[in-house]
Amino acid sequence: MELKLSEKQFRRLLDLVYVGNWVMNSTRGEDRIREYDDVESTVFSNCIDHGMIPLVESYRGELIPSRAFAEGGIHEAIMAYEDTMFFEILAQELALRDMDSDAPTPENYEELRERMDMYLGEFEQHGTDHITVEM
Repeated sequence: MELKLSEKQFRRLLDLVYVGNWVMNSTRGEDRIREYDDVESTVFSNCIDHGMIPLVESYRGELIPSRAFAEGGIHEAIMAYEDTMFFEILAQELALRDMDSDAPTPENYEELRERMDMYLGEFEQHGTDHITVEM
């Protein structure tokens, strides 16, 4: 297969591949899905031919994203996504709890969205400072 990309598109593809592999493998420990690591290595190996040598390094005979790549801001994007998802999921779970419902439905969607917006506003102003758990 041949894929034609501009240098800018290829650079963006590197970000997408890295983030995708991060999502698939970062929590798996030693039980990584090797096929995703292989795709990442294959894509990043093209850095050499595209003058992006600082973005790749060799590790145990494979080309992987370099420390410079990993520390170049991609984890800030991942963390921003994780923060957003954390608060969205928390708001939905709290709203469903308040509504005594197990899941969103077409019938409860409007009320769910209103309650979620209320929680999201609170989280935007105060983060988790006002959350308590009673034991």
